[in-house]
Amino acid sequence: MFAKKMLCNATAAVLCFSFLFSATTQAAPADKEPVTIAIIDPLTGPMAGVGLPLVAHMKFEAERLNAEGGMNGHPFRIVGLDNKVSPQESLVQLQKAADDGIRYIVQGNGSSVGSALISAIDKHNRRNPGEEMLYLNHGAVDPVLTNERCSFWHFRFDAGSDMKMNALTNWIQGQKDIKKVYLINQDYSFGHSVSQMARDMLKEKRPDIEIVGNDFHPLAKVKDFTPYATKIKASGADAIISGNWGQDMVLLAKTLADFGVDAPFLTYYAGSPGTVTQVGERGVDHIYQIYAYYGDTEDPEIGQRQKDMYEQTDWDYFLFYPRLTTMMEMLKKAADQVQSVDPVKIAFAMEGLSVDMDTGTYTMRKEDHQVQQPMVLSVMKGDMPYGAEGTDYNFAKVALIPAAEVAMPTTCKMRRPRQD
Repeated sequence: MFAKKMLCNATAAVLCFSFLFSATTQAAPADKEPVTIAIIDPLTGPMAGVGLPLVAHMKFEAERLNAEGGMNGHPFRIVGLDNKVSPQESLVQLQKAADDGIRYIVQGNGSSVGSALISAIDKHNRRNPGEEMLYLNHGAVDPVLTNERCSFWHFRFDAGSDMKMNALTNWIQGQKDIKKVYLINQDYSFGHSVSQMARDMLKEKRPDIEIVGNDFHPLAKVKDFTPYATKIKASGADAIISGNWGQDMVLLAKTLADFGVDAPFLTYYAGSPGTVTQVGERGVDHIYQIYAYYGDTEDPEIGQRQKDMYEQTDWDYFLFYPRLTTMMEMLKKAADQVQSVDPVKIAFAMEGLSVDMDTGTYTMRKEDHQVQQPMVLSVMKGDMPYGAEGTDYNFAKVALIPAAEVAMPTTCKMRRPRQD
């Protein structure tokens, strides 16, 4: 079983790590060497609330998939490496993983970190033939990472922020009562790309909409969003758009609720752990999320996973990280097809590979290694069949957007190694 939830801080870090990583996930049926996957994401500090459920989700799914044979008979083994959302610390942790012979790296919280990992893994693989590493990106969604920064060694299993904004603005296009939009985002590459794409796409699809605010705030440093909420309420905005995640999402959502801002809050990551419990009833019919999954699934197997994972870990299955399930299913399918766990063979096998998930088919586009997927616009509701965070609140489906309507073109010019 996994550790019960705790948000690590400096004084509790040793205790937290001793519980969370005291035992790695073991295989049920196999006696082959495990395939170790290192997660390089925040596991202490203000953003630990997005890193710890990530580890729990991957261990939860590893147990299930190991019982089904793992990767070509090799069990998944999950370890966590704390990067504190720092590109520099991430490179330190990447070197530790390389020194330990780990060849699969998972990261997704922070596109600045993702950019640093792409460069470092590209360099490592050029210098160390036969010891190549793969970067499995679960959520660093700046479009640049699959365009001009694209790499053969990088695969993204979440929709790019341009894909999400395309889907979101397609929905806004039909909402004629939205005439004023306020933008608020984290002040780094991802937040700026969300802002720019919102402005560009709204100008094209709804030129009558007025952007009444465009704020940026420091990543993971704002403790009081009152000044921002005051401006948003005074602006008379009919809708607010934000790509915020983690603590920045939770605190912003709570402050808007405290100020009685009832305009639709259109988000990428309202499912960040803590949002549901912080806003409760005040979020119903107000907080939206554009994401791949939703809380009122009709698939009893997925519903059971939600119940089981929360019972075992205190973290929710489909509130924030179901994309990890897609990633692990695709890794397993690729390994089983090529009968190997070698990262180079796995990389070639994943190009163009599709897996069927409960919301539709997910395909890894060969041209840029960006997964092509449907998206779901959902809104927070009460009395849900599968509640989140121990409540009866979750996100209910408003619209399912097919993959073809989510897709965006790529400018990637990928260089591939020779295939044996």
